[in-house]
This record gives sequence, structure tokens and C-alpha cells, in this order.
Amino acid sequence: MEIRLIRPEESAALGRITVEAYRQLFEADSLGSYEEELANVEARRRDSLVFVALENETLRGGVTYVPDANRVMSEFDDPHAAGIRMLAVDPSYQGHGVGRSLVEACIARARFDHRARVILHSTPVMVVAQALYVRLGFVLVPELDVYYGGEPYSEAEPLHLIAYTLSLSEAPRVK
Repeated sequence: MEIRLIRPEESAALGRITVEAYRQLFEADSLGSYEEELANVEARRRDSLVFVALENETLRGGVTYVPDANRVMSEFDDPHAAGIRMLAVDPSYQGHGVGRSLVEACIARARFDHRARVILHSTPVMVVAQALYVRLGFVLVPELDVYYGGEPYSEAEPLHLIAYTLSLSEAPRVK
């Protein structure tokens, strides 16, 4: 499997994979306005770094690496952290190590960037991804949890974004 930075001509394909993966995860035909953000890989690529996974030259998934808190894509304000957003694997190819390889690429980049930690948010339905994060050494940090009340959610019934962090001074090195 090849992990590398996305090329502009691959943005639309990764956008489709991301929307499809998130629709399947949330068992929804539509994710409301969030779909536009998921599909807009080009905006993420211009703001942060987007890594893709390819096997036999076929795009299998991608992830957004947020180098610091000063990015539009940042969901954190920690000046010593990097972030991971919008991890997505083609639903027909899940369970083949693509997600793990993409997260490991982000961890390696965060080390290269001399970040102290990596922060990410997950949702209650993302149990497979959460198990992966724990296996890689991420821990829950409830004080960084976020409750999102925007469409299609509400202030009365917000989406719970569960925070995980990985301390790079304690984390084992990835390949």
C-alpha cells in the first residue's frame, strides 16, 4: 500500500469516498451541510495536508492532517499539537489496514513537525476507528470533547465529538 500526499486531480474521488464512508457509518442517505465539507477535499488540501492510501494505483482512502492550531481545519487550540480529521476508507475496502496506515502517516508527520501530541475527535458510532486509536496509544481526554448543535443536530440533541490525544513523547515510533 502506498501512502502519499494527495494530488489535486484525486480530490473529487476522495471526496466521494469520504461522503460514502460517512453516510454508511451514520446509516444516513444525507449528512446535511456536513456532506459539502466532507466532499470538499480541495479546501482541506489548500489548508492542511491530505494523505491518501492507494493499492494497485486505486484510491482506497484518505485523511486530513492538520499541522497546527492556526489552520481553518483545526478543532483544537493547543499550540504544541497537530490534528487528524476526516479519516475515511472506501467502504468496500475497510478492514484491510488502510485506516491504520493513514493514521500512522499522520503520527509520523506530527513527529517530523516536532509536535508534542496529536488530537482527534470521534463520534459514538465510530467504534472501529476508536479501537484503532486506542491500539495506537491514543487516550480519551473528556475535557476536550465538543458538543456540536448545528444542522442536522440541535442544542437539545447535539453530536458528541469524543476527544482523543496521543502524546508523542510516550508513543511508540511508527514504521
